[in-house]
Amino acid sequence: MFNRKAKPYTELLGKTNRIVEGTIIKGDIVSQADFRLDGELIGNFFSTGKLVIGPAGTITGDIKCKNADIEGKFEGTIQVAEILNVKAQAVIKGEVTVGKLSVEPGADFSASCIMKINEENFLITDGKETQQKTI
Repeated sequence: MFNRKAKPYTELLGKTNRIVEGTIIKGDIVSQADFRLDGELIGNFFSTGKLVIGPAGTITGDIKCKNADIEGKFEGTIQVAEILNVKAQAVIKGEVTVGKLSVEPGADFSASCIMKINEENFLITDGKETQQKTI
């Protein structure tokens, strides 16, 4: 009667990855789940989920993701399919392509920005991206 399958451990945690402050990663990160970065990434980040760069977090490289909240520092090219939230203490330099953009007063947003509303979605699968047109 109560035959429920046990949920995988990652599903119970909400499938969120986390890199803590003081950690430095040199290379690319590919993730299907949400991701919080409070350390430093020197490389590229690809995800079908949400990326959060915490106040101590920094990324130097390219980012492609569904949604993003940035409180720390980012330098490079970022493509966000839906919403990019830039917090007051954030520093962003480079090129930005978004569906929607929110920038709090006080943020250092020194970037060129293109808004593409429902034009393209980027799907990430095993580190390889494919483009899918949406209607």
